[in-house]
Order: sequence, then C-alpha cells, then structure tokens
Amino acid sequence: MNTYLLITSIVIFLCILLNRVSNRIGIPALLAFIVLGMLFGSDGIMKIDFDNYAFAEQICSTALIFIMFYGGFGTNWQRAKAVAVKSVLLSTIGVIITCFLTGLFCHLALNMSWEISFLLGALISSTDAASVFSILRSKKLNLKYNTASLLEVESGSNDPCAYMLTVAFISISQGSASPGNIAILIVKQLAFGIIFGVLIAKLSIMLLRYIRFKSAGFDAIFMVGIALISYALPAYFDGNGFLSAYIVGIILGNTEIENKKNLVNFFDGITGLMQMLIFFLLGLLSFPSKLPHVIVPALLIFMWLTFVARPLSVALVLTPFRSKIKQLLLVSWSGLRGAASIVFSIMAYTATNDDLDTFHIIFMIVLFSILLQGSMLPWISRKLDMLDKTADVMKTFNDYSEEADIQFIQLTIPENHLWCGHKLKDLTLPPETLIVLIRRGEQNIIPDGETIILQNDVLVLSAITPDEVHGIRLVEKIIEKDSRYNNKLLSEISKKHNEIIIMIQRNGQVIIPNGNVRLTTGDILVINRAVN
Repeated sequence: MNTYLLITSIVIFLCILLNRVSNRIGIPALLAFIVLGMLFGSDGIMKIDFDNYAFAEQICSTALIFIMFYGGFGTNWQRAKAVAVKSVLLSTIGVIITCFLTGLFCHLALNMSWEISFLLGALISSTDAASVFSILRSKKLNLKYNTASLLEVESGSNDPCAYMLTVAFISISQGSASPGNIAILIVKQLAFGIIFGVLIAKLSIMLLRYIRFKSAGFDAIFMVGIALISYALPAYFDGNGFLSAYIVGIILGNTEIENKKNLVNFFDGITGLMQMLIFFLLGLLSFPSKLPHVIVPALLIFMWLTFVARPLSVALVLTPFRSKIKQLLLVSWSGLRGAASIVFSIMAYTATNDDLDTFHIIFMIVLFSILLQGSMLPWISRKLDMLDKTADVMKTFNDYSEEADIQFIQLTIPENHLWCGHKLKDLTLPPETLIVLIRRGEQNIIPDGETIILQNDVLVLSAITPDEVHGIRLVEKIIEKDSRYNNKLLSEISKKHNEIIIMIQRNGQVIIPNGNVRLTTGDILVINRAVN
C-alpha cells in the first residue's frame, strides 16, 4: 500500500514538473503525461505490468465525466451563443461526416473490414476538449472571428456524439444490432441525455438556492455529486451520460451560484488531475513494443483525418455560414484527438477483442495529433493572421469573469456612529471605494444615493485589489495565560514602532481591533511589521 502511494505521489509531482517544462519548450503537457506513463509501463524503465483494460476503462470514463462537466461549466455562454449553431453542427454533423469519411478510407485504402473501419472512424471522430482548452489557455491564443469560442464549444460537446457512434458500431461489429435497434439506441441516447441533463440542472439550481452549506468545501462536494448523477442517471436508462453531464455543466456554469469562484478553482484542479490521470494511465496501458506494428496504418489514418476528412467536414458545415477561408483552415487544423478517443478505444477493445489492435492504432493517432497539430497550432494561427490583439481568449471561459480585480470589505455600523441616520450620498467614503451591499437583518439591500444608513447595518464595500503589496510582513502572536498582555485593553498596550495589530482571532471568530478590545488567553494577534 505504501509503495503504491509513494509511486502515485511521485507521478503527480513529475506531471506537475512536466507541465511547467512543456510550456517552456512548446510541447503540449498532455503528450508529456502520456510519455511519462509509457516510461513507467511494462516496456519502460519502471516495468510496471499493467494490462487491465476493463479497470482502465472504468477509471478513465469516470475522469471523462468531470472533464465533460467542467467543459460545460467553464464555457461563457454569453460569448459562445453567437457561434452555438456552428459549434453544435460541427459536434454532430461534422463528427458524423468525419466518421464516415475515415471509415471509407480505412476500408478502401487499408483493406480493413467494414465493421472495424467505421468503428475506427467513430473512435477518432471527435476533437479533444482537454487538449484544445489547454493550448488555448497556455498559449493565450486570442483568435479572430470568435474562433476560440467556436472551438471551445465544439470540442466540449462533440464527445457525446462520438460516444453514440462508438456504441452503435460496437453493436454492429458484435452482430447484435439491427437497423431498428440502432435507431432506438440513438433516440434513447439523445432523448434521455438531453431530458435528464436539463432536469438535473434545473433541480440542482433550486437546491443550491435553498441549501446553505455551513462547512467550507461542502458546496464543492455537492457539485461533485451533481456531476456524477448527471452521467449515471441517464446512463442507467441507456441515455447519453456524457451529453447530460455537459448540459448540466453549461447550465450551472452560466447561472448565478454562490461561491462560484471557489467552485471554478476546485474543478480546475480536479479536471487537471483527471487529465493527468487519463493520459498517464493510457501511457501506462500501452506497450511501446507494439507501436512499430501499427505506426504505418496509424500515420496514414492521421494524414487522411487531418488533411482530408476534418477539412471536408469543416468546409461542409461552415461554408454555408460564409466563414472566412483562414478561419476554416484554422478550425480544420485545430481538430486535435485526445483522451476521449483512447478511452472509447479501450471500450471497443474490451467489447470486440479484435485482432487489429485498435487501441494502439488510436493511441498512435492521438500521439501524432497532439505532437504535430498541438505543437504547431500557435504557429499556424500566426501564419494565417488569425491572432487578434484586441481579443482575450480567457474571456471565453466562465472563470475569467470571476477573477475581477476587486476585493470586498465588510463592516458593521455600531451605535452612535457618524454615518447613522445619514443618506449614502452625504457620506464621505475612502477614495476608490463603493458601498455595494447593505445587510439589514435578513434583508439584502442594493443601495443608492437615497439609502439611509442605520445602526447595526452591515456594509459591504468594494475596492481595487492591488497587484502586489510591498512593505508588509505579517506575524502571529498567541496570548498565553501568563502573558503581560493578558486581560488588558489594546489601548493600554504600548505600541512598537512600525507595528500594528490588524486582526484578532478568538475561538474561530475574527475581530477587527480597536482600543476597547480586551485581550484574553488564547487570542491570536495578527501583527503587521512594516518592511522598508
């Protein structure tokens, strides 16, 4: 047990280190995670013998739930709705076209059976949200014509369609599906995925508005439960759980939710860990010794997919919208394949047990895609003159809007305060501050100039958050029972030069100090000692 925990911690540290290194040398971090997994695998340095495809499928599918959920949760719908129709068409019609064009190539050019050919087409028909998001964010690709939002929504929403095609072609390859059964399967996948997604999202919003989480972190735990049930419930009825998870994510992510910034940070960390887990586990599951046997068909399929199937599907979908040629070219090149394709290939491998080794073929295609397309995407964007200096790609993500340069200050108006009984417009506030909320008992008031301040009102002021504060060094001092400060008023304590007590922590509560506060045993003083 301790050995496994030690190896796990080492892998996490190495993934974080590789993430920093990959950003510097221009190689996508997800590729580094795969290579690390291969080094730890049975053909690598660590010689970890791992070939449990069924276990890997369960772990990676669970990780995909969070990636899909957060893909929707982090999408800024205000930015995305302008390209929503294009994105949805790319994630459905575009995926189907890519699947069938790739299937035809595998059958006619590589002499594969019809069943395996179209199964391969289904497995690599969707683009990878994790790869696209990672490159857009890390390289700050501020693209023209709202292309970043287009790619974001497409890559976040096309996995459900690819999953549906994969399930259908697995059934066909097993010989257990008739045209009628396939039609019923598709209808159930779409209907239950959409219906459950909307219902779970609406119910979750109702619960979040009425439930108050008294313990820190419980709201994040609650959201984890929502993400899991958004997949599991429709999947139980043969619906598309990934589609449902994405719908729930995009509805909740664009709804006003309390403590949303912390939720975004939580899921950002969780999905980052899930991406590390998926790509490392897939690298661990692969056998590098088998890759030379599939490198030729994998390279041919990748070339066809990248230079024929993807561009044709993009052109057929976007040309009616009069999209510019350079946007079509960039969107075509941005069709990165990734985690979902490999996870679905594990599903196909365990279900069909084909002799072609579809897992390693898909694995090699993903390696080619991340290495070539991912690494060259910033360069292609510049060459096509698709970079917009006035745009900000981070605004296409929901968490950007939560990261405003604003901090809030809360204060309670005591009895006989100078502000009591005065209108807000008559007060002299500190420079660059604004009263944004007044809590009066159980009532929340958005104030205006005519609002009168009353005793016991709780005022919330906004102010600018400084980029960096110099000259501050905070230290803590605990008041012991025999301390000479014990049971004394702050006004009775001689103050040292360049030192001020800014906060007192007492029994889990925070007290903003003044001269009338009496110190007691166990008080924790937070002191600022100026640094010159």
